[in-house]
Amino acid sequence: MDIYTIIFLALAVFIFLRLRSVLGQRTGNERPPFDRTARNALGGAPDKNVVTMPGKVIDQAPQAPTAEPTPPSDRWKGLTEPGTPLAQGLDAIVDKDSTFDPRHFISGARGAYEMIVLAFANGDRRALRDLLSSEVYESFDAAIKDREKNEQKTETRFVSIDKAELVGAELRDRTAQLTIRFVSQMISATRDKAGTIVDGSADTVADITDIWTFARDTTSRDPNWKLVGTGSAN
Repeated sequence: MDIYTIIFLALAVFIFLRLRSVLGQRTGNERPPFDRTARNALGGAPDKNVVTMPGKVIDQAPQAPTAEPTPPSDRWKGLTEPGTPLAQGLDAIVDKDSTFDPRHFISGARGAYEMIVLAFANGDRRALRDLLSSEVYESFDAAIKDREKNEQKTETRFVSIDKAELVGAELRDRTAQLTIRFVSQMISATRDKAGTIVDGSADTVADITDIWTFARDTTSRDPNWKLVGTGSAN
């Protein structure tokens, strides 16, 4: 072995040890591991404020090969009774999209409800555009413009969301529609430019019942549900 070979081998060993010392250490500044569950719960694409509710990309544990299929009488246990219009609607949606899980949907809808209410109060059109159908967005936008015209600002704070109950399910062609009744407590007040409260109260906790309908095209690769209808029992 000549002197040049020895020199090259020594250099290779030195470079390898230096690389391992750098690449094998953690500095504390690394990006956290990607969490698909957190992303789905908080909203689709990283640059958009999109709430992802159960769709084709929801991670669900595969059913064990030996597991017995769920009896029809227990399929929607805890959500509705067999044979009801709600159960029939859920059956129809699952027939079109086998990944659909109404329990995951309800969990996502709770987050969407709070985000939409707060975005509306703050006049956050960017957030609302991604969460609402075009028709509902136009309605919300008109209300925000009216506040802006009158130089008013709304302050809303959630105290609790006491219930999110699935009350309707329907498949229209290829579009799934789900209706949820939200029962919540919140504090909301609208002030004029002088700071005087013109609507609501800054101190009183109000009991609110909203009935919202979300929709999604079951054939679309987009997993997001959008708000397509609102109503209130108050």
